[in-house]
Amino acid sequence: MNNYKITNLTSSKTYFLNEEELTNFFKKNRVQNYSITNLTEQKRIKRNKILDNIAMVCFFGATVLSTILIIENYY
Repeated sequence: MNNYKITNLTSSKTYFLNEEELTNFFKKNRVQNYSITNLTEQKRIKRNKILDNIAMVCFFGATVLSTILIIENYY
């Protein structure tokens, strides 16, 4: 179930709605007067960026450790 942040473009009032509430909300209001942000997707993107950073740090750490092991064993 997705969560949405709806902002009125004229009054800047903000609503936090789920999918069901969103469909009911736009039955009464015009879509063009509102900015719609999918909060579930934003949360997923943020989490993926953090996981990408962790993967890069682990890869860098593994590279440094393997270099140190090679130097210790062969020199």
